[in-house]
Amino acid sequence: MMCPGLYVLTQFCCLISAFAFPFGPVLELDVTPRITVTINGLLGCNRFQGLAVNYSTLLLEDEAGMLYVGAREALYALDSANISITHNNTAIDWAASAEQKRQCLSKGRDNQTECYNYVRLLSRYNETHLYTCGTHAFRPRCAYIEVERFSFVRFEEGKDKCPYDPSKGYTGLIVDGEMYSASQYEFRSSPDIRRNFPFPNLRTEEAPTRWLLEADFVGSALLRESINSSTGDDDKLYFFFTERNTEQSPYSSQTKVSRVARVCKGDIGGQRNLQRKWTSFLKARLVCSVPEYELQFNVLRSVFVQEGPSVHDTIFWGVFGLEWKNFKASAVCRYSLIDIQAAFDGPYMEIQDSKWREYTGKVPDLRPGSCITDQHRAQLINTSRDLPDSVLMFVRRHPLMSTEIQPIGRRPLLFKKSVDYTRVTVQQITGMDGKSYNLLFIGTDEGWLHKAVEIGDRVHIIEELQLFKESQPINNMVISHKQRSVYVSAASGVVQVPFSACQRYNSCYDCVFARDPLCAWDGRECVKISSYFDKSNLTQDIQMGNRGCDDITADGLVSHRSRSVMVGDDVLLQCELHSNLAAPRWTLNGEQLQGYGTDRGYRTGTDGLLIIGAQSRQGGHYRCYAVENGVWVPICSFMVRVQPAPPASPHLPTDPTALPERLFTTTSVIILTPTIGPTEQPLHSPPAALPSGPEFQTNRHMEAMYISLVAVLGGLCLVLTVVLLYVSFCAHSCPADRKYSQQGLSVSTVTERKRSSNIELKTISSHCNGRADMRGRAASTDGAFLQIVSGESQSSPDKEVPPAPPLPLPPPLPATEFTNGLSATLPSVLRKMNGNSYVLLRQADSEMTSPLYHSFTEELNRILEKRKHTQLDVEPDESSV
Repeated sequence: MMCPGLYVLTQFCCLISAFAFPFGPVLELDVTPRITVTINGLLGCNRFQGLAVNYSTLLLEDEAGMLYVGAREALYALDSANISITHNNTAIDWAASAEQKRQCLSKGRDNQTECYNYVRLLSRYNETHLYTCGTHAFRPRCAYIEVERFSFVRFEEGKDKCPYDPSKGYTGLIVDGEMYSASQYEFRSSPDIRRNFPFPNLRTEEAPTRWLLEADFVGSALLRESINSSTGDDDKLYFFFTERNTEQSPYSSQTKVSRVARVCKGDIGGQRNLQRKWTSFLKARLVCSVPEYELQFNVLRSVFVQEGPSVHDTIFWGVFGLEWKNFKASAVCRYSLIDIQAAFDGPYMEIQDSKWREYTGKVPDLRPGSCITDQHRAQLINTSRDLPDSVLMFVRRHPLMSTEIQPIGRRPLLFKKSVDYTRVTVQQITGMDGKSYNLLFIGTDEGWLHKAVEIGDRVHIIEELQLFKESQPINNMVISHKQRSVYVSAASGVVQVPFSACQRYNSCYDCVFARDPLCAWDGRECVKISSYFDKSNLTQDIQMGNRGCDDITADGLVSHRSRSVMVGDDVLLQCELHSNLAAPRWTLNGEQLQGYGTDRGYRTGTDGLLIIGAQSRQGGHYRCYAVENGVWVPICSFMVRVQPAPPASPHLPTDPTALPERLFTTTSVIILTPTIGPTEQPLHSPPAALPSGPEFQTNRHMEAMYISLVAVLGGLCLVLTVVLLYVSFCAHSCPADRKYSQQGLSVSTVTERKRSSNIELKTISSHCNGRADMRGRAASTDGAFLQIVSGESQSSPDKEVPPAPPLPLPPPLPATEFTNGLSATLPSVLRKMNGNSYVLLRQADSEMTSPLYHSFTEELNRILEKRKHTQLDVEPDESSV
């Protein structure tokens, strides 16, 4: 026997290997929904949300056109044609009394989840009444509802018919005036399968062999096997559940097992043994696993019964999950009634030395656990009370069958990781090819609905629909054949979802690729085939999903765009794929781009194609295709023009490492020009993370302080300049004044040199890596690039200095579509095109005499020295410029 820790590790490794390698030709690895539709994209859905919450119980009466809904402390009667339309007398309030809730609290129950009345059963009782049961704040009650007035007419005790705890699994049904239920009852939560009425009431046995162990029930069904029976067989009820595993297993950590139990409808208990107990109870194990990986889905969450042309063609669909709480995965397995019957007709198990082993002894002639048939009647055994004690004692000690029930195909039909399925329902549809297809609707624990179709031995998920805005498990689902809708309930409400939304597909190939048996292409649009009598002109291909469309290469739905990019820059060509199953393929000038990678100058992703460090050879006509089922469908095209780099400025070095680590200032502008160190990232590297936390906030506050200080100094310089100009104007004839003017104060020198200096606009990028294309650039509307160089002015110290005009601001650039396809103004363009970009206003003469300037420069030089060995911001904010 393997230790638990080693078993979990082994199972985990097997699961990882299952995800890493294909399952083979039968089970597809992690089936992916073709398209994803969020709540805003739903078509044709109707919703109902009353004042209550936790809509968990649904009763559909298709012919009458009614959908009855049970919620917490309320019941509703809705029009199945459109559940959004409500009328008078469509709601019943059924809340537990204040006194009952107080008693519930006094018993230590949770007043947020347990001390309410949760409706657990809602069923048709007879032609005029419904029957319902609720937890009623841990004191279950049941009631009869008159259908015509939709109101209560009588209440009765419900502790033997409904669980106390709303979280316990439960299933119940009323057939032919008889009620059957299965749950964990009473305060001790003992599991039981019961016949509640009429008399005599029956239940399962607890000694000497407990028939049920912590069973969690998920569903039940009645199969009328007596119809056309050649042996006079009886009808049978099947109950599905998960219970604690007591069988010998090679993996001790597998503590749960899925089961199906069977009882006979005509069972009335034994005469002396098994009085008021089932004499026909048998149970068997349901297996849903991937044998080659020893992956066991041993938790049954939901079951759906699909009836066939005859009762023996019945198929049971089960949704299974893993016992592990920290890993999500689900599987859907199918079981035939014939295989289940074979298991109940096979060998028994018995407890030997405290372990379950196959029984090899003699079995009584009248097979234990079987229903009363013509063989029994021939021996004057007309009811279960006539069975001999030897048969009853054998049933008492041998409730478990040895044969495990394998799914059809001996493996899951559908496997999905990262999802916990909660409910499944199935509708059979006939396609245009005359074949029958099973259309599956599967609910998840996050409020999504997967619509899938069974094609051969595989499942194709057509779409996944987000039914609820907030994540919540789907509680229940029922199908309306008449309305061709599925009704889905959750905590917040009920949604009516049509079988198909063919209008969602806007092209022939999109309609055919969907492989929806309800949809086809009529030459102009995707339509429901049920609305066409003559289907000869419709196109549908469920088996292959790629035949019938001849115009898939047409450009009617293809978008055409143009891009201009400078040599060395990056450009993203966006290509959005509608299908999750499609793969993007790119061509350049009609030739497919083979291989992608930074060494080839391209990188592909979910959003498109990234051209890295564009060169002239990378210009041309790009086309994006969505390849699905072997068909290339054009999506969009781009005409990319690679512009040559402008000539280098003679005033600035081309090597970015040669730029001085200095502060250059004018009257109103301070710009930092940090040295590009060895930690700079190349163009093809992923961007570094933006700085965050206290250090980033401190740097921003320091920069803001410096800019504010510079603005004050600039204003002071302007005032002093006006004063000096006034003094020089008044005393220009005085030699002393002329000498004073020639010698010059530091402030006037700064002002005069400001007017006589060369001003250049340049950007410094961390992506350049010392290349010669480090020149200042900015995209313009005509593909040219902007460089600002101020005109030179000569000033003689012997002449009068005129008032300094303010620096003219450049006119705002118009919004333009740049390399990334976005509209931006100049500062945004500089950051977008060059990563870490700083605007540099460099003066020809760097000699300054102002003591304020030197003290300020020394402070900033110390900061720059500190930053010298740190990496530049990838995308600096406005305060960095």
